[in-house]
Amino acid sequence: MSQWMVSGKKCDFKHIGESLGVDQVIVRIMRNRDLIDEEQMRRFLYGKNDLIHSYESLKDVDRAVDILLDKIDEGVKIRIIGDYDVDGIMSTYILWRGLTVCGASVDTVIPHRIKDGYGINDSLIDDAANEGIDTIITCDNGIAAREACDHALEYGITCIITDHHEIPFDISEGVKRYVLPNAPAVVDPKQEDCSYPYKNICGAVVALKVMEALFDALGEDEEKLDELRELAGFATVCDVMELRDENRVYVKNTLESLKRSRNIGMRALVKVCGLEGKNISSHSIGFVLGPCINATGRLDSADLSLQLLQSKTIEDAILLADRLKQLNESRKTLTEQGTAMALEIIKKEHIDEDKVMVIYVPGLHESLAGIVAGRIREKYSKPVFIVSDAEEGLKGSARSIPAYHIYEAMTEVKDIFDKYGGHAMAAGFSLQKDRLTEFITRINDNCKLTQADYEEKIVIDVPMPLDYVTMELIDQLELLEPWGPGNEKPVFAQKDIEFVSCKMMGKNNDMARFKAKTPSGRGVELLLFRNTDVFFERMDSKYGEGTAKRLKDGAVQNVLMDIIYYPSVNEYQGSRSIQFIINDFR
Repeated sequence: MSQWMVSGKKCDFKHIGESLGVDQVIVRIMRNRDLIDEEQMRRFLYGKNDLIHSYESLKDVDRAVDILLDKIDEGVKIRIIGDYDVDGIMSTYILWRGLTVCGASVDTVIPHRIKDGYGINDSLIDDAANEGIDTIITCDNGIAAREACDHALEYGITCIITDHHEIPFDISEGVKRYVLPNAPAVVDPKQEDCSYPYKNICGAVVALKVMEALFDALGEDEEKLDELRELAGFATVCDVMELRDENRVYVKNTLESLKRSRNIGMRALVKVCGLEGKNISSHSIGFVLGPCINATGRLDSADLSLQLLQSKTIEDAILLADRLKQLNESRKTLTEQGTAMALEIIKKEHIDEDKVMVIYVPGLHESLAGIVAGRIREKYSKPVFIVSDAEEGLKGSARSIPAYHIYEAMTEVKDIFDKYGGHAMAAGFSLQKDRLTEFITRINDNCKLTQADYEEKIVIDVPMPLDYVTMELIDQLELLEPWGPGNEKPVFAQKDIEFVSCKMMGKNNDMARFKAKTPSGRGVELLLFRNTDVFFERMDSKYGEGTAKRLKDGAVQNVLMDIIYYPSVNEYQGSRSIQFIINDFR
């Protein structure tokens, strides 16, 4: 069972709520998101583009622009090298579109996931040299490409790096030394000496900042950047950036503009995915639209997604969007199969007993390793490395838990990898097959996690009686959106809800609709969309075998459960009523 704990951060909730015109529950939630005073909260609720930071404090952005201005004047060939995920594709398009507007001779290369692997490499440099490329600008990659940049110098190719990933480092005698690529301009807010005020932006936002600087230098129309800002917000969600500071503004603006996107390809994708004319949320981007963009880089070529964004007619865009949706359906099927394979291997080899789970899954499409790792991490609440076969050796992806910085853990054993990179919570890597056993041993031997680190902790924002919830409060909760990392959906809880009856739902009969009563006797409707089997097991354990069955028959009394919930509105035939979504229980 997960640990429940109530957030205890203090402030004058009632006074600030009255001043801001919101319920004090809204103030409590904002305080739990580390907003301290009334002005910060006002900006969070009502702030708009004034929260966007200027590119001017981004290290080397001026150098990057000076180089690009010279190259545009000279008419030399510029090549953008991006990445095959959503952030990389959006970054590539942002640079391509921006440079094209500014008159550059520019083309794009998105590495093939299997043939090329992640990021810029010697082979791509060789190709560029053979094709007469004068300048390479990276996006969403390049910060770890020291060797490739050195190779480019041998050809006289200029490299500009734009990235947002962690800066590679060596540790010698306990001292951390950062290692940057040898390039005349390295634009990455994670650099120690970069004074940009907010470090947690995605690659597409970094690319956008460079284009904003270039547009300003050339006096280009600012409105031409609006399309690119929309795509940067889209990438922010898909790259799982925290929705704080300027990220929150980018995403809020994107959710609004996607309803009538300035990009023909995005309009087509919204239509094909059945979202035209509907409310688009961060969930819509992260779990419906984004996976279609991502699927091309996993099962085909990411160039398909770039072509979608570059579409000139809606007819062409619809055809491409349909293709992307079909690829995503195939990806879903393969993911389910891959997850089942991994779970069987875990069971057979008792891998769940390890501190860090390293699962070698022969035959798994290497592009699905990250998704499968995420599924396994959710199930076991442990750091997970999924390893699969590649053309040369093994490749894999890792997903972590909050207590384990996976990139730093990998750096401790970096001699094992052919290549690696990533963040605190996610990473990618390659290694030779004969080093897999050594990797499993060393990564586990180095792990200092305790049992408490593995236990899921649910922090309750407000222990709030269901009776307190009104339509007005639900409307006010929408002011806090969009939800995501750093601005998670609020968590509410109430003890001693009396369950009266249950109706099973869903095509697999694995969801439940409950009639229940609050301690005051008010009748309420509760919905449970996952873990219904666990819910009924827990009820039987608490009240005796057969209790769950009697609940389904509507023949129980005094069956009380504590719930964690979120309120929502049920709209049916023109009427609106409050219902509550159960997210955890005990």
